[in-house]
Amino acid sequence: MNRPYYSGFISKIYKFKLLSWLTLILFGTSGYAQPTRILTSAEIYAGMERLSFLGSALYVAAHPDDENTKLISYLANEKKAYTTYLSLTRGDGGQNLIGPEISELLGVIRTQELLKARATDNGHQLFSRANDFGYSKNAEETIEIWDTEKVKADVVWAIRKTRPDIIINRFDHLTSGKTHGHHTASAILSYDLFEIANDKNAYPEQLKYVRPWQTRRLFFNTSWWFYGSEEKFNKADKTNLMPVDVGVYYPTMGKSNTEVAAESRSNHKCQGFGSTGTRGSSMEYLQILKGDMPPSKSDLFEGINTTWTRVKGGEMVQPLVEKAITTYNFKNPGASIPVLISIRKAIQNTGDPFWINIKTAEVDKLIAACAGLFTEVVAGVHKVTPGDSLKLTFEATSQLSGDILLKSIQAHGFSMDSTLLTLLPFNKSFTWTKSIKVPGKTDYTTPYWLLKPHNQGLYEVEDQLKIGQPESDRALKVDFVFDINGETISYTKDVVYKYNSPENGATYRPLEIVPALTVKIKEPVYLFPNGKKEDIKVVVHTWKKNQSGKVRLPLPYGWKAIPESFDFLLHNPGENKEFTFSVIPPVQATDIYVHPVIEANDRIYSMSMTDIHYDHIPYQTVLMPSSARFVSLPIICTAQKIAYIMGAGDEIPKCLSQIGCSVEIIQPAEISADKLKNYDALIMGVRAYNTIDELKFKQNEIFDFVKNGGNVVVQYNVSNGLVTKEIAPYPITLSRERVTVEAAPVQILNPDANVVNHPNKISEKDFEGWVQERGLYFPSEWDTAFTPILSCNDPGEKPLEGSLLIARYGAGNYIYTGLSFFRQLVAGVPGAYRLFANLISMERHEKP
Repeated sequence: MNRPYYSGFISKIYKFKLLSWLTLILFGTSGYAQPTRILTSAEIYAGMERLSFLGSALYVAAHPDDENTKLISYLANEKKAYTTYLSLTRGDGGQNLIGPEISELLGVIRTQELLKARATDNGHQLFSRANDFGYSKNAEETIEIWDTEKVKADVVWAIRKTRPDIIINRFDHLTSGKTHGHHTASAILSYDLFEIANDKNAYPEQLKYVRPWQTRRLFFNTSWWFYGSEEKFNKADKTNLMPVDVGVYYPTMGKSNTEVAAESRSNHKCQGFGSTGTRGSSMEYLQILKGDMPPSKSDLFEGINTTWTRVKGGEMVQPLVEKAITTYNFKNPGASIPVLISIRKAIQNTGDPFWINIKTAEVDKLIAACAGLFTEVVAGVHKVTPGDSLKLTFEATSQLSGDILLKSIQAHGFSMDSTLLTLLPFNKSFTWTKSIKVPGKTDYTTPYWLLKPHNQGLYEVEDQLKIGQPESDRALKVDFVFDINGETISYTKDVVYKYNSPENGATYRPLEIVPALTVKIKEPVYLFPNGKKEDIKVVVHTWKKNQSGKVRLPLPYGWKAIPESFDFLLHNPGENKEFTFSVIPPVQATDIYVHPVIEANDRIYSMSMTDIHYDHIPYQTVLMPSSARFVSLPIICTAQKIAYIMGAGDEIPKCLSQIGCSVEIIQPAEISADKLKNYDALIMGVRAYNTIDELKFKQNEIFDFVKNGGNVVVQYNVSNGLVTKEIAPYPITLSRERVTVEAAPVQILNPDANVVNHPNKISEKDFEGWVQERGLYFPSEWDTAFTPILSCNDPGEKPLEGSLLIARYGAGNYIYTGLSFFRQLVAGVPGAYRLFANLISMERHEKP
């Protein structure tokens, strides 16, 4: 067990290559655009304690926010284990409560939120290539859509990379069909691959970088949720469960573990998972699935050697670590540098590259912290193009009373003369400015998993070393190479952009490598109602000085753009210009995908750029092929003036304006009889009754608007957390019922109903081409005043009739729908537009 797997790696050069591979495998890359943060004295002490523990844990679930941060924080901070969360997906299929991004862009946000969570609880983060394609009702469907063998390979890769002594599943592998299929699938994969990860014949292509690995124990992290209620769980026999009190207190932090966990979970802002910390005992329970239950049930790692004696040569490290802990001076951390240097040297002489990399990184971080060593390299711009010059400012500052020698600064991704041999005196910053040239073949900045088109269930990533990594490597970085007490130590820093914000002071962003020119059709979908000509706005951005060329909008036969092209001249980086093409569609109903292009610099530019900017995550730049959907469709909408209450991540107002509606977004406080009388319809955005507390005071005004002849359309809400139970003028009960198969047959229950005949005749054809799902959180019970309009169901399940309910109330119509119009309209689904137009165009009734 203690012998290195790579017996052929005898020479130093081969050992160096292996260590380099393992460094990338274990620690990956970090695009965090934030300043170097020097550990506090208390954090240094905790880091020294971590040096003495050689144990690893892997927590497995399906999505960002599935993880139990209480247990992850406990493992990382109390047990001091190398703790990793494997989220099989990036959460692309969820909803967004803080902005308009959905699908791939939502996955980018949720990836960064997970990284912030791990930075909070001291865990590490990995993914698989699986795509969150939306809710799935069973694990078998999920695994099939995910591309079974590739996702299995990714889970084995994660196990072999992190070499966990224990694996903990968040979900039960025996509950397929009873909960989200992604959840159960994550547990099944972990369970099935527990032994396979140790099979050298399984996925042998990985063995160039990692070794087979047999984990000792596999647990299921059960909870009251799996028993149906807290009351049932409290009464359940827990004889075969292992209790873990995760409510421990960390005196050096001044926080309980559950408070740290709450801070970690609160990073999942786009899902609305802000959490309030608690104090005191907090029990978690684990069921052993494979391997042996710890005999005394007091320690998850009981019976596993987690000391330095588990690796060859480690017996020389342990006493040094103990010395560092016992002699540590909280007021003078620098006094610990000599013993930390001794620990570092001893670690290099041990026999396991896996632990050499982990513990060397830990001790190097401690040495920098004890020295008060600050390093950074800052660019003068946020975005730069390949081939451009770039001014860099380097800083190195030491708070150590003894001198530290800055030997060199070594560049990665660009060329630079770097020999310095500069002594860093106490508390004096060394700064150095250098102009460099970004190589012409430097890769652009974008999430690596979005570089290629992907299918419903899997992202296309072939590079083994990239698979599972949270984010793309940064193209430009430097190593600050120091001599500290005779030991050469390098600290790698990404080149970042920094500026002073009047509100926040020093503000950091990643340095983005971008094309000289990007092009974007202003909206992702354009509708051409009834063959009408539409003006299409195309925006050209330059990120390089003095760019000129042509922008075109190539269209297939039957479509025509006037003019065929525009010439442009843009002088300054960041400048943009908007061009308007008049597009004439064919007479017949059709839809196409259009890709604008720029001809400049003897080449074609066809990428669009999307910037994602929220305060709680680093600034993100996403480059993707520029594309928009053009839909020519027959449609009539008699409703002209629409009032809209925004929901969570809602883009429907933009969509409705394309079919001729005048949409005004109003605030809940504005709702009054006098205000609403000016509109034909009032639409409540997605989850409005979950997220807008003020609505509970406005229901009478809303119901009166219906009574007086208006149409109110309420889109889906979840049953938990409603601000009022009286969301409708008649009783209605929301449920978790949904139809996840987007192509599931839809039956029109009453073909003579006005809503499926006026002003557009709705047929089965209008339910073709829907995306991700039919709908979600359908009502399961409703008053007889409601009329169900549609019936649909997933294969093998009972028909559900709650997707679209309409009730006459006075002279108007109250409409509740769980159909996922928020996805369909944004995607340009023609039938969804026609049906939604009918909802807001329903005719008034005679007043009773």
